[in-house]
Order: sequence, then structure tokens, then C-alpha cells
Amino acid sequence: MTWAEAVAAAAERLAAAGVASPRVDAELLAAHVSGLKRAQLLIADGPDAGRLAQFEALVARRATREPLQHLTGSAAFRYGELAVGPGVFVPRPETELLVDWALEHLPKGGTVIDACSGSGAVAYSIATERPDARVWAVEIDPDAFEWLESNLEGTGAVPVLADAVAPGTLAELDGQVDLVTANPPYVPFEIEVAPEVEFDPSGAVYAAEAGLAVIQPLAVRAARWLRPGGWFGFEHDDTHGTVAPEILRVSGFTDAEDHDDLAGRPRFATGRLGLLP
Repeated sequence: MTWAEAVAAAAERLAAAGVASPRVDAELLAAHVSGLKRAQLLIADGPDAGRLAQFEALVARRATREPLQHLTGSAAFRYGELAVGPGVFVPRPETELLVDWALEHLPKGGTVIDACSGSGAVAYSIATERPDARVWAVEIDPDAFEWLESNLEGTGAVPVLADAVAPGTLAELDGQVDLVTANPPYVPFEIEVAPEVEFDPSGAVYAAEAGLAVIQPLAVRAARWLRPGGWFGFEHDDTHGTVAPEILRVSGFTDAEDHDDLAGRPRFATGRLGLLP
């Protein structure tokens, strides 16, 4: 069997299992096992028995809807690769839009807090794309924090194991921060999610009070971290397109606005802390 034949068979199996991108996933798993680039798989010699068995085992796991990133051990995000696996939320491409917004609103030499940082995707991107910035990444879950520490090593960003909404967390920065970002847990308990999401830590996905249990106190905490005129941007569920900007307004923010993702769904909200009179 050639790699091309193995990939074709795997793609059929993944399609039957309901995987959204069966051909791409099959090729990425084959590239992971073989060490080849995806384009090389079409003309490469066939795998030996050991590599074929490894590939088929990974395909079988992907067919159960285990995330591709757990199988390869990494997730592409913007210009980098993040280490991910069980115990940490796998970053999604939609979050790259929040990073785009953050970089546009970050002043030169600015101070950033990335709350509910998870794998550190947002903090990593800001720290590596804007090395002039000072970045802190806050994560409460010890398992996720291990991934966060590893991903931020060498970036200059500072990982902090703490509850982002607690009044004492990074209190020494109160009133001095230029930008706060967050991808908090926000999915309401009653919403049905893709099977892959069930492999993410539930505490990084779901939140009570219609998915707003973390967002509401986080807006209050962000307002204390920020200097007047500083910005707060956070991702939310697509059912929060109206309520998210309202939470910002009642928490002291102006210029509250909601932003759609590339599919046209409400995805993240932003606001500016009101200037002092």
C-alpha cells in the first residue's frame, strides 16, 4: 500500500465517522507519522508495517472524534505551533480574530493581561508578534497551566497560576494595564457541541448563568486592571452577541462593540474603559 492509498482509505473512514475535514485530517496524520510534507505523500513510497500500524491506530482514534491536535500533539495558531493535549483547551482559528483586534489596539511598549489563558495561544501570539509588549498570562487550572508554561517558555510572557477574577490576582498591576484579552469558558450547559469539544476540559468550555458566569465578573476585574482608556476584548458564545456589549457598558466601558467571526456569527466583544473626567 502506498501512502496515497492509505490516506484515501483513511479519508473514507473519517468521512463516515462525521469528521468535518476527512481528507485534510488523514493527510496531516500521515505527515505526522511519516515525517513527510503533505504534498510529498502523493509520490512517496509506501509505509513500512510499523508506520502503517501507527497511522491506522491514529485514524481509528480520530474516527472516535478525538481531536486531531491531541493525536499530533500540536495546534497551529497564527504564526506558531502550540503544544496541546489532554487537560488543555485546543485553540480554535476563530480566536485569531481576537488577536488581530488586540494587536491593533496595543500601544507600543504596552502592558497586556491575557485572562483564562489556557494553552497560552493569545499570550503567545501577542508576545511573539509584539516583543515590545509586557505580557502576563493567567490560568487557574493546574493541568492547563503546565501546557501554558511550556508554550510561553522563551517568549518573555509571564505565566501566572491564579483565578483571573479574584481581586488579588495581579493586583499590583491595577490601573496600569493597556489591554486585557480573554477566551473564558462561555458555552451554556444546555447547548449541544461538536464531539471533539467533549475532549476539552469542561471547565474551559462550559459556564453557568447562560454561559456568562465567568464573563460578568471578568469584565469587572478587567476594569480594575486597566488604565483609563485601556481596552478589553473577550470571546463569547454566538448567543451572546447582544448581551456581551451590554455587560461591558454596565462595567464601565465605552465604545462597546461586538464582532463576527468569518462565518458571520457573533464571536467576541470589545470595549474601552471610560476616561476619567
